Amino acid sequence: MRDAIAFLVAAGRSLAAYVAVGLYVLVVGPPGIAVALLLDKPIVLYRAGVYGARLLLFLAGIRYVVAGPGRVLEDRAAIYCLNHTSHLETPIFYLVVQRLFPNVQIIYKKSLRKLPILGRCFDVGGFVPIDRHDREQSDRAIATAAGNLRQGKSFFVFPEGTRSQTGELLPFKKGPFVLAIQSQAPIVPVALIGAGRAMRRGSPLIWPVTVTVRLGRPLETAGTTYNDRNRLMEETRSGIAALLEAGPASAEEAPEAAPSRTSASESLDAPVPPRRPESNA
Repeated sequence: MRDAIAFLVAAGRSLAAYVAVGLYVLVVGPPGIAVALLLDKPIVLYRAGVYGARLLLFLAGIRYVVAGPGRVLEDRAAIYCLNHTSHLETPIFYLVVQRLFPNVQIIYKKSLRKLPILGRCFDVGGFVPIDRHDREQSDRAIATAAGNLRQGKSFFVFPEGTRSQTGELLPFKKGPFVLAIQSQAPIVPVALIGAGRAMRRGSPLIWPVTVTVRLGRPLETAGTTYNDRNRLMEETRSGIAALLEAGPASAEEAPEAAPSRTSASESLDAPVPPRRPESNA
């Protein structure tokens, strides 16, 4: 009986989240794009994205906490390499790095560019589309992203290239590490723990859980060459694996969990009332 009730609650919250976010994109997206273009201020769309992500997580009952040992790098551009188990990792990490806006971009699947409104938002925000089945286009995309990194734009990427169904790390693609070498930007390993439980691959249901976002210490790439790409890939993979092994954040590490902002040490806003995070074990 309890399982049936939990299922109905999750289904209701998921439906509310999808409808509300869909309406939000339809209502806010077109004028946001127009204002961003007219004023040449993409930050307008970045802030609109923050409220959309907060709305999604709030209605779905997703909370998150941010833990170390690393941190978001505010003094230089970096490549944040995330594990990938669900669609929720993107809006969660988008909120984690919001203090860097508008100097954060995403490398995304080129097919998503066809999405109405969102595809145009990606263009205005300077996000870089990539087609992994087209080698020449992929090389151009990496070169574009490397140039943006040298100009101070950070990126977050999913080196696995697709979502893992088991939570285990999949083989990494080499593109992010070629990007790191071309730009000489540091790589920050990131592990999101619990996102796969919140939204399982193949299911539209979003289950209310607390997700831990663990940031590792940066891996420096200054002086590296193309011959170092495999080493960087393995070091990043080991870093993410170690963060996953550390498990969910303890109450001492991150005493607050928020559906719409980062933990206390990362928040841009007034602190929310303390709440002990739920265990994802």
